[in-house]
Amino acid sequence: MPRFTSRSVLGPEHRAEAWRRLSEESFDIVIVGGGVVGTGSAVDAATRGLSVAMVEARDFAAGTSSRSSKMFHGGLRYLEQLDFGLVAEALHERELSMTRLAPHLVKPLKFLFPLTRRFWERPYMAAGFVLYDLMGGAKSVPPQKHYSRAGARRVAPGLREDAVVGGIRYWDTLVDDARHTLTLARTAALHGAVVANSTQVIGYLREGERVTGVRVRDAETGAEADVRAGVVLNAAGVWTDHLQEMLGEEGGFTVRASKGVHIVVDRDKVDSEAALILRTEKSVLFVIPWGEYWIIGTTDTDWQLDLAHPAATGADIDYILGHVNAVLKNPILREDLRGVYAGLRPLLSGGADSTAKLSREHAVMTVAPGAVVVAGGKYTTYRVMAADAVDAAVNELGERVATVPASTTEQIPLLGADGYPAMVNRADRIADHYEIREEQAQHLLGRYGSLLENVLDLASGRPDLLETLGGAERYLRVEIVYAALAEAALHLEDVLVRRTRISMEYQHGGVACAREVAQLMAEVLAWDTDRVEREIEMFEQRVAAELASQVTESDDEADGFLRGVPEVREFLVEAAFDPASAEPVIDHPV
Repeated sequence: MPRFTSRSVLGPEHRAEAWRRLSEESFDIVIVGGGVVGTGSAVDAATRGLSVAMVEARDFAAGTSSRSSKMFHGGLRYLEQLDFGLVAEALHERELSMTRLAPHLVKPLKFLFPLTRRFWERPYMAAGFVLYDLMGGAKSVPPQKHYSRAGARRVAPGLREDAVVGGIRYWDTLVDDARHTLTLARTAALHGAVVANSTQVIGYLREGERVTGVRVRDAETGAEADVRAGVVLNAAGVWTDHLQEMLGEEGGFTVRASKGVHIVVDRDKVDSEAALILRTEKSVLFVIPWGEYWIIGTTDTDWQLDLAHPAATGADIDYILGHVNAVLKNPILREDLRGVYAGLRPLLSGGADSTAKLSREHAVMTVAPGAVVVAGGKYTTYRVMAADAVDAAVNELGERVATVPASTTEQIPLLGADGYPAMVNRADRIADHYEIREEQAQHLLGRYGSLLENVLDLASGRPDLLETLGGAERYLRVEIVYAALAEAALHLEDVLVRRTRISMEYQHGGVACAREVAQLMAEVLAWDTDRVEREIEMFEQRVAAELASQVTESDDEADGFLRGVPEVREFLVEAAFDPASAEPVIDHPV
């Protein structure tokens, strides 16, 4: 198995080098936004041979791209809206990621669509599923299969008998969105892009009417630098309009934020061997298997408050519970919740009254000489969005246009994909070699793919790193070290919320293992005792505020709780913390 190169290791040394390069070099393109579209655009541009910088104000996938329904799906419901092009495109992208680009991260998932109306619903839905299969939905997975009421309840015994009259099975896919986005960032770095999180754009550079770069601030230290580029690509998702206002140009379209809330419960709360998709009066509700849990959601409501921390209210939770309990034999109670999370979808606004009616398609526009914006779309079609955005950016490079090749990302596997099937086949031997359980090796393969041994090798001479985390036994201590050493994790929240999914998988929200995680990160990031205590305190405040918001009835009230918690990055700048003032304890070559 080839070892990944140091360029894809996003640790403290990389970040220091990235900041040096941002201030000293000039790039073909600078991309603003470290979500799935921004990181995907960085991969696309770098693999075309362009010099690329990508900056993210907070953490990779900190916004929309870590708070989705965890599916790479074709968009079955868009067939009902006659949006055949979007469905066909999404199914093509789903197939690519599942089989070639990221098979370690995007996995096939069986669904049951419970039928609730006699006579007309089965033929109506069957016609849709036939189209879904013909468009590519059954290329690498089985086609639709129909069940009677008894058959549907054999697949999902937890369904109430009077709530279904039959069912249809079909397939989609499951993805850890945060890890997928992080892997895109690392893949971009592997191909030469300079990527930096905690790097906030605070202004645009111009020469006359032309945009020539951005001014950025290091959210860890307060340092500032000018980043020069031939073109700036705004891929900031729900922050698109904010950046357009900073630029002083009208984007030609606006982005509205739609809040989607999900709840997490133990697997024994829903007795089913398949994921479920349920109709609601507004949209659909997904019940998705996630390891030892179910993820259930989502809502779709307008959000006009804090974009960084959308808040789940008690009303949101009641909406989800009401709809899922309408079909379950054993209702899920509030006290059964393991976790709750809220995210924002960036929807292109066309004057619709409801965000449920706004477009999931994307748009790309050149808003000023040297400035391109991409917005809208859905997670599954990130690669298409990225290719379109980079095409538009290339057109701003003047005489360089003729020499820049077309997108090649259909052929480029993400980090961890090469060699992944072979590693799956020898998971038992890997487990024996590192003295971990085979199910642990399988779990790690689904997170790191063929980079698994790079992670486990960090425990050489440190057998304690192969022990599980106290209070979060699905994860090994070595994963925390790896997150800080190679995955650009700079704060406790980065690890507990995105590098792992501890915050949503455990009822304590990560608080029970926060100290252990912070101490492991401190070994890599050279935190002193005060910094460790500060990280723990601020994370605990964030979790407490989220819990408080979840018993409120209004967005305004819930938002108030979360706004009361300071951002850890802003706090560090105000405290003038110098992260270079100490030496790391762990200095493994990766």
